[in-house]
This record gives sequence, structure tokens and C-alpha cells, in this order.
Amino acid sequence: MDAFLQGIIAGYGIAIPVGAIAILIVEAGLRRGFASGFAAGAGAATADLVYAALAAIAGQALAAIVPPYAGILRLVSGLVLVVLGAYGIWQLRREQTAAASSTDPAVPASPWQTYSRFVGLTLLNPLTITYFAALILGGNTLVPTWGARLSFVLGAALASLSWQSLLAGVGALAHRHLSPQFRVITSLLGNLIVIGLGVRLFF
Repeated sequence: MDAFLQGIIAGYGIAIPVGAIAILIVEAGLRRGFASGFAAGAGAATADLVYAALAAIAGQALAAIVPPYAGILRLVSGLVLVVLGAYGIWQLRREQTAAASSTDPAVPASPWQTYSRFVGLTLLNPLTITYFAALILGGNTLVPTWGARLSFVLGAALASLSWQSLLAGVGALAHRHLSPQFRVITSLLGNLIVIGLGVRLFF
């Protein structure tokens, strides 16, 4: 049980801080409703599960491997965030144009596409990498048995998924109750923030 609680703490520790991933999950729920937001959150939680498993199973071996690549991963992540934010703005404009003209309607991303995109984005997120690297380097994931390791990973994954689902629900609630114009402005602002976070990583 100690390992499970340790995993829950680790999962909430990486999920709760507001960053680009959290903004994009809320934005997905805001634009498409809960199904899209939940798919985004599930993708982020899956990536957290992968890192938690690596930290629990191969923490000591990874301790010497992760730090040298942190700079490269930060730059790649920054580029991904800028491209993703710009794509979100382009897609938002396309949807508005399609709604106005009713020709060549924009095809929304499927939940699977949304899920896959957020798995990749979260795996590249430097905050996620740095967090689990700190757990590894700090020796906080040295659980002795396979049962304890599994408990740690499950705790981290469930904690992350519960928080990401809450974010998706917040976005979906706004999707239902806010006017279309306000949703557009909010989505635009969210994508601009993501671009800003990506640019900041370059420096």
C-alpha cells in the first residue's frame, strides 16, 4: 500500500501543475466536448504511466542516461508546442470559415487521433521528463519488489487520469454553457499560451 500511495502522490505531483498539457486538455474539452477532452487526458495519463513504469523498473539504470539529453528534449518539445499551438489556431480559423460558408467543412479529430497526439506530446513534455528524472535521481522510486513496482505505477496512472478527466470535465462544462464566440476567444488564447510556453523553452 505504501508503494501505491507513493505512486498516487507522484501522479498528482506531475498532473496538477498547470502547463501546456493541462491547457490543451481543457481546450480540447472546450472545443469538442467531454469525449475529446477525456481522450486528450487519457493520452497524457498514458504517457505518465510509461514514465512511472520506467522510473519504478529501471530507475537506477536511467539515472545516468536521462540528464545529458534534457537540453535536446527541451528544444524538441518547444518546437512541438509552437507547431501544435499554430496548428490549433489554423484549425480554429478553418472551422470558423467552414461554419460561415457551410462548404468544405472541417473534419474534427477522432478521439483516437486526439489520444495519440497527447501521448506523444506528453512524452516530449520537458516538465514530465524532468519530474520523473528527479524522482529517479532522488531515489524516490526504489521499490524493492515487482508487486510494489506495479502498485506504484498503477497509483501514478490512476492519479494522473483522475486529474486529467477533471480538466476535461471543466472544458466540457464550458463547452455547454459558454457562447460560441467566447469559446473561440478562449481557444485562441489557450493556443497562444501554448505557443508562448514553447518559445520560452528555446531560451
